[in-house]
Amino acid sequence: MGEKTIRILGDPVLREVAKPITEINGQLQSLIEDMAETMYKAKGLGLAANQIGETKRLFVLDLGQRENKPQLLVFINPEIIEAEGDLYEEEGCLSIPGYSTKIHRKAKILVRALDREGKEFERELEGLGARAIQHEIDHLNGILYIDYLSTLKKALFKKWWKKHGPRK
Repeated sequence: MGEKTIRILGDPVLREVAKPITEINGQLQSLIEDMAETMYKAKGLGLAANQIGETKRLFVLDLGQRENKPQLLVFINPEIIEAEGDLYEEEGCLSIPGYSTKIHRKAKILVRALDREGKEFERELEGLGARAIQHEIDHLNGILYIDYLSTLKKALFKKWWKKHGPRK
């Protein structure tokens, strides 16, 4: 299968709540490979399944690629168990190309998910890792990071998107 098209703001699939995965099979493994290839090609740190049109509770993440030490992580049916602290850092999204802004997130999280073999795991992350997990889980819930913007920043974003977003 290979690289997939990343859905862009305005595509209704980005606002859908993804459905839990109930079966780990070859089809799912192919989807994971396609998602990883798509993420790496787009130079993203993470990619949720609905960003390529699949409404499944799945995302891939690779924070190590920034240091040329790739380590692909797969999160199936992820949920945040604990969250604390506050971060206010720059965030962007492959589904909103060219735009980034500061967003409030939790600084430290504990996430539980299944790996690509279906084994449950928990992982504690801080900083960029915590932010990335929250961003991808938001995707699975039909939420985009621009939803957290103030009314003024949303208005400014809409003007920016009208000028710089993809043409229909």
